[in-house]
Amino acid sequence: MEGLSVCSVLLTGCDGGLGLGLLKGLLEQPSPPRHLFAACLDPQGKDARWLGVASHHVLQRLAWDMATSPARPLADVTDPNSIKAAVGKVQEKVGNAGLNLLINNAGTTRRSTLATETAENMTLVYATNTIGPLQTSQAFLPLLKEAAEAEGQRGMSCSRAAIVNVSSILGSIEAAEAWEERQDVCYRCSKAALNMLTKCLALEYGGSGILCVSVDPGCVSPPLGRGTVIWQGPVTVEESVQGVLRLLARLSATSNGTFWDWRGQSLPW
Repeated sequence: MEGLSVCSVLLTGCDGGLGLGLLKGLLEQPSPPRHLFAACLDPQGKDARWLGVASHHVLQRLAWDMATSPARPLADVTDPNSIKAAVGKVQEKVGNAGLNLLINNAGTTRRSTLATETAENMTLVYATNTIGPLQTSQAFLPLLKEAAEAEGQRGMSCSRAAIVNVSSILGSIEAAEAWEERQDVCYRCSKAALNMLTKCLALEYGGSGILCVSVDPGCVSPPLGRGTVIWQGPVTVEESVQGVLRLLARLSATSNGTFWDWRGQSLPW
């Protein structure tokens, strides 16, 4: 099967786990992106250092000048100033071609039950999982529109212009999966809200040719946080990445504003 072919991609949450796996998977596509922007909180971290040696001719790594801004992490999705700076760096590289694909992968969780959930947990998790993708999508909209309007582009696809929000089956109100295994109320609510954001983005940006979807990557091993693996059972990073990239390669206009899992199955909101 032909892989995902896209000129420019910005992927948040590349410090490790699924984000780093997606980064590697994109680089290993038959036609890897010309510009692959890896956004991470700690560019000097153990896993993130892989970015510097991955593929110098393909990978355009965003990084702060640590000598002048030692306390400012790259593309912290909870910091509008960090996002604004990242937009500027992407603009420098892509020019008038715009940004084809934004993958909002950065996420966090706090283990909890309904009895132990706190306002602090809810606020922290919402800031990263829901408000972060909102702010990032808003900031990169002009570059996504440029890509959608580029000459020769037609139809809706991840190759043209798209926003992919990495969500979770735990955010599905209809499915309400794995309650006995992990309640994690703040995480569930933040992902349910993210799914609604995906629908809102699809309604507003679809007319501009920008495809917007939510994708559940599965319970990737090691799972996010600690505790019992959810209903799907452990999914390796490699399995999840291969499935997600296959899915992204086949999404079209009929997929706009929908929710999918890594196996290519449609999920209920």
